[in-house]
Amino acid sequence: MMRLGLVVPFYNHEHAIPRTIAALKPFGFRCWLVDDGSDARCAPVLDAIATAESSWLTLVRLPVNRGKGVAVLTGFSAAFSAGCTHALQIDADGQHAFDDVPRIAALADAHPAAIVTGVPVFDASAPASRRIGRKLTTLWVRINTLSSVIEDAMCGFRVYPLEPIVRLAAREHCGRRMEFDPEILVRAVWAGVPVVSMATRVTYPSDGVSHFKMWRDNVRISWMHTRLFFGMLWRAPLLVARRLRS
Repeated sequence: MMRLGLVVPFYNHEHAIPRTIAALKPFGFRCWLVDDGSDARCAPVLDAIATAESSWLTLVRLPVNRGKGVAVLTGFSAAFSAGCTHALQIDADGQHAFDDVPRIAALADAHPAAIVTGVPVFDASAPASRRIGRKLTTLWVRINTLSSVIEDAMCGFRVYPLEPIVRLAAREHCGRRMEFDPEILVRAVWAGVPVVSMATRVTYPSDGVSHFKMWRDNVRISWMHTRLFFGMLWRAPLLVARRLRS
């Protein structure tokens, strides 16, 4: 039986997080809100949420900002230790469709061994540069997995089976920041974890705050693709054989 927990990585989204937590509460899942070393102004907001929602929400604080990947994996470890079999990762800024939570949970329950990942359906609020960047990253992860199983590599709305992912993260390096979302998918596919996709609406809030740093994060993502490409080369015979068997 699937036991699903919510993991919400948080960094300086103090205006959006009350709405996000309020929207998640009715679904009845335990939640780990992971503060990735946010600024001091966020502390009163998070403390108030943790106090008011203590029956179902646990606030985990990292003392310094270490990146989204570290925050997500910290939440996964906490949820796994508490007995969850799966975790729904959902971003704190409110861009994901909360009414899709039951649908992605049901799909994960039907495919318990798989990562179930959202495939964004954007509205007019999505910047063109972000759309293009996502397409390029998805192209590269398809090259690096020698498959088309990953339909979108950047969406932060996913259900992970915790046991294989926690084990994978313990033995292999995964990017700590914005490169985490695509890299964990590639390494999971290499390890034989299935991937199932689900279309989901994504909106960029007009008052939203993006922590994507154009130069810094594009360099990190480019270096990630390079590392993964050379990792794919020596795995290529296995990946091709697996694809032929399927």
